[in-house]
Amino acid sequence: MSIEREVRKRAQDTCELCGHAEPENLGVFEVPKTPEYIPAIDTSILVCITCSSGFEAEEQDQNHWRCLNDSMWSAVAPVQVMAWRMLHRLKSFGWSQDLLDMMYMEPQQLEWAAAQGDAEDKTDALVHRDANGVVLQTGDSVVLIKDLKVKGSSMVAKQGTAVRRISLDHENDTFIEGKVGGVQIVLITAYVKKI
Repeated sequence: MSIEREVRKRAQDTCELCGHAEPENLGVFEVPKTPEYIPAIDTSILVCITCSSGFEAEEQDQNHWRCLNDSMWSAVAPVQVMAWRMLHRLKSFGWSQDLLDMMYMEPQQLEWAAAQGDAEDKTDALVHRDANGVVLQTGDSVVLIKDLKVKGSSMVAKQGTAVRRISLDHENDTFIEGKVGGVQIVLITAYVKKI
């Protein structure tokens, strides 16, 4: 029997992370950094397109990943490993850390999960802070603390304007992006305050 057939049978043709059950949108994903002593069937999981595309995405849909609350308790080792890795990638959302605090894994599984480096301290990573020094995350909402002229247009973004679902510049900690009046603009963090 092929690995794919065995994995599909084990998963009962549903995504092992989120429970999505459309067989045509499911595929076998081989978990990276798998130790050599683990049998082939235990190195792969069945996942939907949404989950597999989220494994490497910079911006995560936190609502989709709430499914990890269930899959982290799976008896299947590679499912637990990927749940642990994704929870570490979502640490900026408070609920993810709560789930990690509850999660239990055997020492060998934990070593396998940690092999990809998702739990490593990234202290040298850029940190975006608002005018008051509060850390900004992708998806936060901010308010402008002064009127700002938008370069390249006659538009003026007024003080008190709310900017929802910001995104961060991954190369410069003084810039964020967001929509003001339906126009995507770059903002300087010193002129915004987190709501």
